[in-house]
Amino acid sequence: MNKKTVLVTGASRGIGKAIAVKYAKKGYNVIINCVKNENLLEKVKKEITGYQAPCLSFVGDVGDYDVCAAMFQEIKKTYGGLDVLVNNAGISYIGLLTDMEIQDWNRIIQNNLTSVFNCCRLAIPGMVHQKKGKIINISSVWGSVGASCEVAYSTTKGGVNAFTKSLAKELAPSNIQVNAVACGAIDTEMNHFLADDELLGLIDEIPSGRLGQAEEVADLVYSLTHKNQYLTGQVITLDGGWI
Repeated sequence: MNKKTVLVTGASRGIGKAIAVKYAKKGYNVIINCVKNENLLEKVKKEITGYQAPCLSFVGDVGDYDVCAAMFQEIKKTYGGLDVLVNNAGISYIGLLTDMEIQDWNRIIQNNLTSVFNCCRLAIPGMVHQKKGKIINISSVWGSVGASCEVAYSTTKGGVNAFTKSLAKELAPSNIQVNAVACGAIDTEMNHFLADDELLGLIDEIPSGRLGQAEEVADLVYSLTHKNQYLTGQVITLDGGWI
């Protein structure tokens, strides 16, 4: 059997890294991307190749269409196309909306939402041609319920959820499934700004009594892209019963 190929954006650390490593362990060709931290990305690439998985790495902002197009051109040249696309790239912004500058707003929209459009727009033609494909968008519980002091972040993730549901309907006739994973509090660097007492307070709110692990997100993402062709257009919450 020919190896399948996956692209994971925002893969230099945290959830993205865990997802990329998961697919490497499953024998995929793995393409990884991050916006600027080449050293971290190369460490991830080394780990992936340690599982005998071919790996391409790209440093660049997938929120920039031209950068994204160049990456997809290389993917097509090397592997022909994608079987799985995981849109994980994203940033957060903590603060009152009235303190937010327009540059900050534009930056988070580009990183969290436009990047999803760019990658999907470039991946879909190949998937339609081969009459199969899986797209997973990494979202957040705040995209479903909203969070104070994270208005912009919540907005982008709400957009990702709506994008997922709409695109799934558009692509279902072509046997391409599109789903999203709405993560709760996952133990990654994105949550390391919390003080110890704030972290304990957060954990107290979670019925499961702990933060989620990046590897648990990776397990769910892989399961959503493995075999099942009837599950599409869903935003699946992974939050330990929190929200």
